[in-house]
Amino acid sequence: MTMNKEQAINNEELTNENGLNFIEQEIKDDLAKGKNGGRLNTRFPPEPNGYLHIGHAKAFIMDFGAAEKFGGTCNLRFDDTNPQKEDTEYVEAIKRDIHWLGYDWEDRLYYASDYFPQLYDLAVRLIKEGKAYVDEQTSEQIAAQKGTPTQPGQNSPFRDRPIEENLDLFERMNKGEFDEGSMVLRAKIDMANSNMHFRDPIMYRIIKTPHWRTGDKWKVYPMYDFAHGQSDYFEGVTHSICTLEFVPHRPLYEYFVNELADESYCPRQIEFNRLNLTYTVMSKRKLLQLVQEGLVSGWDDPRMPTLCGLRRRGYTPAAIKDFINRIGYTKYEALNHIELLEHSIRENLNKEATRVSVVQNPVKLILTNYPEGQTEEMFMDNNPEKPEEGKHGMPFSRELWIEQEDFMENPPKKFFRMTPGKEVRLKGAYIVKCTGCKKDNDGNITEIYAEYDPESKSGLPGADRKVKGTLHWVNAATATDAEIRDYDRLFAVENPSAHEGDFRELLNPDSLKIRKNAKIEPWLAERIKVGDNYQFQRLGYYTVDPDTTPDHIVFNKTIGLKDTWAKEMKK
Repeated sequence: MTMNKEQAINNEELTNENGLNFIEQEIKDDLAKGKNGGRLNTRFPPEPNGYLHIGHAKAFIMDFGAAEKFGGTCNLRFDDTNPQKEDTEYVEAIKRDIHWLGYDWEDRLYYASDYFPQLYDLAVRLIKEGKAYVDEQTSEQIAAQKGTPTQPGQNSPFRDRPIEENLDLFERMNKGEFDEGSMVLRAKIDMANSNMHFRDPIMYRIIKTPHWRTGDKWKVYPMYDFAHGQSDYFEGVTHSICTLEFVPHRPLYEYFVNELADESYCPRQIEFNRLNLTYTVMSKRKLLQLVQEGLVSGWDDPRMPTLCGLRRRGYTPAAIKDFINRIGYTKYEALNHIELLEHSIRENLNKEATRVSVVQNPVKLILTNYPEGQTEEMFMDNNPEKPEEGKHGMPFSRELWIEQEDFMENPPKKFFRMTPGKEVRLKGAYIVKCTGCKKDNDGNITEIYAEYDPESKSGLPGADRKVKGTLHWVNAATATDAEIRDYDRLFAVENPSAHEGDFRELLNPDSLKIRKNAKIEPWLAERIKVGDNYQFQRLGYYTVDPDTTPDHIVFNKTIGLKDTWAKEMKK
């Protein structure tokens, strides 16, 4: 379902009277009962086969945040059980993103591959106890025999293979004697169980790709359902917090864990709703496809929902945490509005971003009565939200740059910007009256002419007479060129994941527009630092892109000034 905007802000189910969400309340209750010796140890277990996106952030904000709130610890454990898709690039990126949001696992960095020996030994034990067997059927045959939710499955013809034979085959599987896909190790549970996951789930499969940590030591690798709960147990994890799709997996999680645990200590799985976002896909497979096919510039493309993409676009940890806090953790799935995420970053940057003057689509404005050769300094607020940050100077002279869109010869009735015969204020400077313009042979406006009122300088006594329009500007003689990358939503439809067919056909063709000849004020040009956030007067919020060099300044648009979410909330 789609969460409506009022519900997203005021949903009473998100927290209880103590300000705790349901997960935190259950943790609090377990601690109060003294479960697991009163310990709290959570974990974040990403697969190193892609970059983290904002949905993963919702997960690890809970994992690390709950541990922090209740005096526990949180592990980072890479679920590196499929060497065919894993890469150290992803490992380092995941670490970087977690640190960026302000969390640290300290000395608790683990890998599922740390437990391969224990997992293998447990599998051998289950074989010896008649609880697991080697199946030589194809994956298609196994799937066909699983049955349906309303019809029981059929036993594999290999289900009653002798224990010694199973032990021999499993050992030879790990020695690499058999081809990939030719054999699997399955748990012998119940092919008629109403929970499909209990119908003799696969525990191990053959993979001959060398593992990036263990090399060629292993030829069999554990499946998630077998490895995850056991890894939690080996680490001492008390609360395994995951998303709702793992609810039907929980009985199997508990089944395998009970082969190890006792009354003194047993991990507990708790599920919450995943983060779904409008105009976005969260499927790691689809995001990888966008990257591999060059439909985006990389995992850190500012249109991507990845944390590195959001960081490059100018989103801040504070804004992401605020958004996650607003949508909360519940037990039902919802489609969250991207406008709320945009509202969070807009609120954050309104408080934090320095105001600067940038003209994106410049046209020359000449003040015909301003003395030639004269330059004076105008002073602009760095941030009206923080008066203590003071002001900075901007040079002002006869020739300036303004936005082409701020001038019209024959404007509509409510056009309050520059037009012949009308007055406007140049922000922080003078009131000027347009007297005309110059065009080229194609009718394009190349210069605009105006006269300034020397008695109207901002800040002077008596200079506060009102005019309806205020325009930003940059001094032509001292401006520096910059490239502006104007990003919009990557998809043109609200819920691309709900559409059948090729999701790539839903991409927004206008998700990136590049302006090569923007003009920026000198105070800004002198302070360029990758990752810094600014508010461009009247235009929106922007950040300095990593592509920036001393000779080529690049800004990414983070978000515009218009807050559609706040407007809806006022209705």
